[in-house]
Amino acid sequence: VQLQASGGGLVQAGGSLRLSCAASGRAFSVYTAGWFRQAPGKEREFVAAINYRDGRRTYANSVKGRFTTSRDNAKITAFLQMDNLKPEDTAVYYCAASPFAGAIVDGYRYDYWGQGTQVTVSS
Repeated sequence: VQLQASGGGLVQAGGSLRLSCAASGRAFSVYTAGWFRQAPGKEREFVAAINYRDGRRTYANSVKGRFTTSRDNAKITAFLQMDNLKPEDTAVYYCAASPFAGAIVDGYRYDYWGQGTQVTVSS
């Protein structure tokens, strides 16, 4: 599976961005799609995931209620809608694909990663 993330940019606090993760190669529909982010000087952290088996979504507490992850009907693209953005959301965002079902929050359980897209939120 090859993943291409896009949609990052510069936005003011309170604004919104929508990230996309386009997949190609093996059937993306049988992979859990995850989103992670890494801010300068910090560890990579889990943001959100959508289970391929039942569409169940999992979110980090820091983004719950503000971010929404989804995937299209053909399951070849995943999305991360980010609303009410805060300066602390500033990071490089990565999409990833895991062959495991369930609430996959650990990065090591993801086999494929996109190249990352920068999100910058100004105060």
